[in-house]
Amino acid sequence: MDLSSTDIRLSRRDVLGMTAAAAAMALASPVARAANPLQRNGKPHMKLSLAAYSFNRTLPKSWTPDQLATAKFTLEKFIDFCADQNLDGCELTAYYFPKEITNDYLMSLKEQTFRLGLDISGTAIGNDFCLPEGEARDRSLKMCRDWIDHSATLGAPVIRIFAGNVPKGESEEVARERCIAGINQSLEYAATKGVCLALENHGGITATPEQMLKIIEGVTPSPWFGVNFDGGNFRTPDPYADLAKIAPYAINAQIKVEVAPNGKSEPTDLARVVKILKDAHYRGFLVLEYEAQEDPLVAVPGHLKTLRELISG
Repeated sequence: MDLSSTDIRLSRRDVLGMTAAAAAMALASPVARAANPLQRNGKPHMKLSLAAYSFNRTLPKSWTPDQLATAKFTLEKFIDFCADQNLDGCELTAYYFPKEITNDYLMSLKEQTFRLGLDISGTAIGNDFCLPEGEARDRSLKMCRDWIDHSATLGAPVIRIFAGNVPKGESEEVARERCIAGINQSLEYAATKGVCLALENHGGITATPEQMLKIIEGVTPSPWFGVNFDGGNFRTPDPYADLAKIAPYAINAQIKVEVAPNGKSEPTDLARVVKILKDAHYRGFLVLEYEAQEDPLVAVPGHLKTLRELISG
């Protein structure tokens, strides 16, 4: 067929239009969205880790060398404890590091965990991305950036991060937009260091799965972002059903021995939580974060034994 130059131009426009439409459909499709559940090969598989926060009552926080000299428990002793329990990993929370974190200190922890056959399953920070522009927000963003560097140095694959709380007198929508902006900004840097950011369901603007999903949907699609599934943090009428809603997005998972439907604490059905993760085809670390009243040195080994049986079944 003999086409005129006008026909040729229109054909090219048609092709470009079709390409643009296809791109728009791809962006709108669940496959391309940040809110798309993770696709995993293979069967569900979990490795067992323990969070340093389990010893929050005894570990010194933001310590100086003088303070450490009199401490009854340290991160080094915590790592030894994890090895004694024959764990696969340990989670090192930022709170228990020295006030001045040096490369030598990070190297000492990296050497110890490697020598004991432990992975550092992740790190954790206490940031707030809902804060308005100013020094406090800058500090929170800097904390995240610093811990991306520390995690990369330690070989930790993920940092669990918080969203934050709505500042007094502001709307949740405004706070959520700030949170999304903070995550996006931090993700750009995390991607250059090979460290994932895992948003935890931790009250505030992440108190329900619906709130969590609004944030997830707003984050720029990135393979370095996902959810830190915390099995004990929803205080909703049916925490188990709500955990099932966020499990498909989990890149890190924590489990607690207590759950609080409608805010009333009761023992966690550990088997049910593990099943929720298995049903979501979760593959990764399952981190016990012990917060109950009994001495963790006494209580944690029994809970780890139960979890080991559940994840291997």
